[in-house]
Amino acid sequence: MHDLAHDGADHDDGSGDHGDRVVAHSAPDAPGVQIQARGVQTGALLLDTSALVAGVRRAVSGHGSSLDVEDRAYRESLGPLRNAGVDGAPRVALSAHAVSLDRMTPAAPLMSGQTPLAVRMRPISLDEVAGQQHLLRPGSPIVSLADPAAKTASSVSMILWGPPGTGKTTLAQAIARSSGRRFVELSAITAGVKDVREVMQEALNQRDLYGQSTILFLDEIHRFTKAQQDALLPGVENGWVILIAATTENPSFSVISPLLSRSLLLTLKPLTDEDIGVLIDRAVADPRGLNGRAALDDSARAALIRLASGDARRALTGLEAAAAVAASPDRLTEDETPTVTDDDVAQAVDRALLRYDRQGDEHYDVISAFIKSIRGSDVDAAVHYLARMIEAGEDPRFIARRLVISASEDIGLADPQALVIAVAAADAVAFIGMPEGRIPLAEATVYLATTAKSNAAYLAIDAAIADIRSGGFGRVPVHLRDAHYPGAKRLGHGKGYRYPHDSDAGIVPQQYLPDELQGRRYYQPKALGGEREVQARLERIRRILGEG
Repeated sequence: MHDLAHDGADHDDGSGDHGDRVVAHSAPDAPGVQIQARGVQTGALLLDTSALVAGVRRAVSGHGSSLDVEDRAYRESLGPLRNAGVDGAPRVALSAHAVSLDRMTPAAPLMSGQTPLAVRMRPISLDEVAGQQHLLRPGSPIVSLADPAAKTASSVSMILWGPPGTGKTTLAQAIARSSGRRFVELSAITAGVKDVREVMQEALNQRDLYGQSTILFLDEIHRFTKAQQDALLPGVENGWVILIAATTENPSFSVISPLLSRSLLLTLKPLTDEDIGVLIDRAVADPRGLNGRAALDDSARAALIRLASGDARRALTGLEAAAAVAASPDRLTEDETPTVTDDDVAQAVDRALLRYDRQGDEHYDVISAFIKSIRGSDVDAAVHYLARMIEAGEDPRFIARRLVISASEDIGLADPQALVIAVAAADAVAFIGMPEGRIPLAEATVYLATTAKSNAAYLAIDAAIADIRSGGFGRVPVHLRDAHYPGAKRLGHGKGYRYPHDSDAGIVPQQYLPDELQGRRYYQPKALGGEREVQARLERIRRILGEG
């Protein structure tokens, strides 16, 4: 065991003998050097970071390889927790939550089986961030928050909203590293109200005792309940923490209004192919990544970009897996550098990541595009979105229900057979299941997309409901009222009713709408498909009824 206290890394902050120390040790079966902090109970332990780094480097010097500072270690110790110390020496304040000095390891081999490539390659500053340039302009909230010169200034909390792999966590950690603020990370998957309150109390103590502001990064905030989100409000409102929350789901639906109103909502965009290419090239060459120990041909690079679908994590995970395939011992001589090909990529990555979450925005976006493609008669687009839902594992019953709705809402009497086919497809899917159920779903989709369209029935019922809700319904005409019970005739119910079947035309002149709505027309058929005939027939009917 190598004790860093003997290298000048342990300094007393004047609070007494509290027994705090930072130690490093190396196990024979694990070449990485472990850094641990123990017993931090009183005050804040101030460490000269330059001495700490020097001691760690001496402790690992026997490994003969470059240092790779793993993400959490750098984030929680050496990077974000700096503040001005005595005589201007850079120092780091360690507290109960921010003291998780994780690991410092030599640069990983090509496939170490340890820290994933996507984690090792996370940017350490905003300058390394790929994409999101609309959020990184000079003077923008993110750039201002990352400025160490502005760390005593008031800073607003923010919610980062975007698809997976677009850099939400990366931005938060880059801000923490650059700003010099204390950084605490919670995951909504594992944290509870108690954890949030502890972080808030500690942040308040750090601010009042040491003048140190805290960034709280909360990943997947959409998984927090309302009560858990409520626990964030005091700290955010009073400035105890600067909240950076990340979510893949629309905050308008998943984040409580009080928290939304106290935060900036920043939208991240999927990375472009150029952005993904830059990240891949950097990972191949960078010491934190493959360190030039594998080459990448153009076809493999293009395949990784295509399969990434704008997701940086997907691209780097695919690169790491493909490099492992290329480096298999049965393919290489002893000193040969592996070259990743598109075949290696295909073997490592089965298919492109479908941006589809059955509980998230993509769920609604894709089904919306599916229905609108049917409504717009673009059969190819409709089949495409159907395939996306099927491949993403969408419940086929959900798709079938939407087809039934579309048959009535968008087609109606322009082709009454559409509803029959949609219902039959729903029954078939329930009967045969998947994957064969994709075939009746496709048949119904194609039929609905290519047939005549009319929303007249849909508009008719909505117009009638609007009248009812506004109080426009009136009383049922007396001659239409129920007359079967004793005493009904004395009230005049049913008197004057004319039976349509007594007429050769099957229609008799008679009032059916209440007096207040007499002459109101809800159903207005279109001259399309089967409604052409309905339109002509309806004109004749209305003339007989005395409404023409």
